[in-house]
Amino acid sequence: MTTHTLNAALSGTFELGGTLPVRRLGFGAMRVTGKGIWGPPPDRREAIAVLRRTFDLNINLIDTANSYGPHVSEQLIAEALYPYPEGLVIATKGGLERPGPDAWEPNGRPEQLARDLEGSLRRLRLERIDLYQLHRIDPNVPEDDQFGFLQRVQQEGKVNQIGLSEVTVEHIERARRYFDVVSVQNRYNLVDREWEGVLDYCAAEGIAFIPWYPLLVGRIGESNPALTRIAQRLGATPSQVALAWLLRRSPVMLPIPGTSRVAHLEENVAAATIELTEEDFAALA
Repeated sequence: MTTHTLNAALSGTFELGGTLPVRRLGFGAMRVTGKGIWGPPPDRREAIAVLRRTFDLNINLIDTANSYGPHVSEQLIAEALYPYPEGLVIATKGGLERPGPDAWEPNGRPEQLARDLEGSLRRLRLERIDLYQLHRIDPNVPEDDQFGFLQRVQQEGKVNQIGLSEVTVEHIERARRYFDVVSVQNRYNLVDREWEGVLDYCAAEGIAFIPWYPLLVGRIGESNPALTRIAQRLGATPSQVALAWLLRRSPVMLPIPGTSRVAHLEENVAAATIELTEEDFAALA
């Protein structure tokens, strides 16, 4: 693999809300934290190096959340990249509390969402969040309260664009009564397509679809003969082919594979050079 092939720009560009151009292959900053997405990373120096390398590779969409660590991911992003390079879009999320490692609890009360947002602004050293996403809709809080909060902070200029996570088409349509939904972040990958209908809706409406868990934490190639066969023929890894499939699946797809290692980051970005044939795509689909 030569250095010149490592360019996220080869994945193409998508404009969030028609105003924020981002490379379609971004970076998810969840895994620059400790085990269980809790506490600091085991190798802080490597985590900082990963974040700085994203800029070298032409990645300009970094996705994080106040709950990653909690707070650790946002703090590391600011430490590594502030003052931020021109054109970098930082997306963060609020609405999940962390009682412990691998534990996540929705909290969509407006007062909690306000604390989440103010904390993210402070840790990221920003006056306005480029893309702010509701991490989960809290079933115990009226949607009007949650969507109304997001509408208000956008009007106040604290957030530019708004997105949702793990939602149905019905959720999106109700939220659009309050604000433009420019992105949806749902679980989706080559072998887990529960949200296929939401992806199709986003494609029809020009809404970015940001698949989380895009590689099943590196296990995407297990028990998938077609994926393994195609990867061997192309001289690629199964994960690279799976990312290439996501990019081919829809023009609104913005994969954000995450990692805590520079070598793995570079491997993921190299997927932008892979061109699947019609036969390859059909075999995987």
